[in-house]
Order: sequence, then C-alpha cells, then structure tokens
Amino acid sequence: MHSTTCTLIQKQEKMQRAFIAILTLSLGTAGAAPGYVCTYYDVIKHLNISSSDKLNTRVLPKRNWKEPLEVKMDFMLMAILSVVEKLQTVTFYFVLGLEWTNTLVTWDPRDFCNISKVVLPLDAYWSPPVFFLEEVNEQKSNKLEYSVVTHNGVFNTTLPFQVTVTCSLKILRFPFDTQTCNISMASFLYPAVTDLVTKMRRTPAEMKKMSHTYFLNDGEWKFTNLSIIEYAEKMDDEQFSVTTYMISMERRPILYVLNLILPTCALYLLDMAVLFGPSSPEEKIGFQIAIILGSSMLAVILNNILPTSSNEPPVIGIRLY
Repeated sequence: MHSTTCTLIQKQEKMQRAFIAILTLSLGTAGAAPGYVCTYYDVIKHLNISSSDKLNTRVLPKRNWKEPLEVKMDFMLMAILSVVEKLQTVTFYFVLGLEWTNTLVTWDPRDFCNISKVVLPLDAYWSPPVFFLEEVNEQKSNKLEYSVVTHNGVFNTTLPFQVTVTCSLKILRFPFDTQTCNISMASFLYPAVTDLVTKMRRTPAEMKKMSHTYFLNDGEWKFTNLSIIEYAEKMDDEQFSVTTYMISMERRPILYVLNLILPTCALYLLDMAVLFGPSSPEEKIGFQIAIILGSSMLAVILNNILPTSSNEPPVIGIRLY
C-alpha cells in the first residue's frame, strides 16, 4: 500500500513538471511572436518609401559630399543588329549592369526574419544617369527597370539597350574588312572629383567571355574583341568620368564573294577570252558591250552598299571601275 502511494505521488509530480514546462513554452512563444516581421512589405515600410517623396530619387545618395559616389559597370554585348555603311552607323543590342551604394537605405536582417534583399522599382530611389556619347538613336526596353537592394544599401540593376551609334567605317578591304566601333558612357551631371566616378566591375577579359557566351545573332558580322578604356573628360573646367567600350567585329564575306567577286572575275575572264579568241570584230564588240553592261550592274550594286564619300575607297571598287 505504501509503495502504491509513492508511485502515485511521483506520477503527479512528473505531470506537474510537464504542465509547467508546456505553459512556460507557450508563454515564451506568445511573447516572442509579435516581435517578428517576415514580409517584404515590412522592409519597404521600414525604408519609408513613398511615391510622393521625390527627394530620394533626385538627390545624389552620399553622406560625405567630398567623396565621389562609385558606380560599377558591367557590359555584355548581345547582338550586332545592323551596319549601314552609307550612313556610317552601327546598331548594337547590349546589357548594361550598374552597381552603387546608397548608405541611406539600410536595415538589419535580424529584425526581418533574415530578409537581406528586396526588389524595388528603379525610380524608387536615385539611379545613375548614363549618356552614350556616339548615340544617334536609342530604343531602351522598360521591362527590366527594377533594382535588387541588399540590406547594406547596395543597388544592382541590369538594363537592356538598343543603341545606334556613329562609327567611322574603314572600307579599304571590303568585304574582308574588320571594324572597331566605340560606345562611350558618361554622366555629365556629376563631376568625377567630387560627385560620381564610374569603374569596371569585371575585367575586360571576363566581359568579353560573357559577350561571346550570350551573343545572339549569327549574321553578317562576327564579334571578335572587346577593349575598355577609362578616362576623365574635361568640360567647362570640370572633369567627368567616361568609360569607352571598343567593340571589334569582322565581316563574313561569303555573300559578297558569291554575288560580287565571283561574277566580277567571271566577267574579266570572259573579257580576256573574247579579246584573244578567234572571233570577228563584230562579235568582239557585242561581247564587250555585254561585259560593260554587266560591270555597270555590279558597280551599281557596290555603290548602293558603300558610302558616297570615303578617304580610302575599297580595292574592289577601284578594280571594278
């Protein structure tokens, strides 16, 4: 009887301890739950983003006005859409990556369930304005105008551009020519010494490799090389940061060989055969007229392709005329 009573007392004590443990855990969880905010909305609310507040989008985001803001750039060529020799213009399609730090946009991930990054519209905060110096026409897609913002204030955005630029085309070796065209990017609103400086985020070799990997079209022009130059352009007693991407490309000549060079060679061979062949003078005159007409048609085709004025006319044009 005594042993049975002791067993019951021990069971009651165990049940009491278990009940106290469960109650303590429940109270602790109930007290901690309101302290957690686990949505992107809470992060955006903490950043105090308002569509009516235009100050964040218009003012250069830096605390020390003496130190320039550093904008890191990536360049990836996607396609060479067109080359117009007569107008001396080239249309490129490329992707431009930008990275900069806004020290006014920060939060502690531990306060938001370890949320360390959010995606925001590009116009929610200031973004670096970019100008293309050689540009004559631009078509920019608005589908990707968003930026990834990390908790330490680093902004990352990727923008696709379709830009037509002027390019001095050297056509001496047409159609076996290679061309180098520049895309220079600058921001002439902010001097480089005090406000804004642009730098490369990757090496030229890495950007060239990425461009070769994701190059889209396999048309007349083959992308061969990418070089990058960084320098300061002086304007109105101020220096501005400029980054120039030098794109080298090579023409695929097979179309012109089949449609222009081979017919020209055939006409010359026919001319030689008629000249030294046993034909009457009347037949030779008729053949010569046919050859002149054929050469004139090829000259018209070549004239429609090449620029109207050039310091170095193509060798094939000189031979044809």
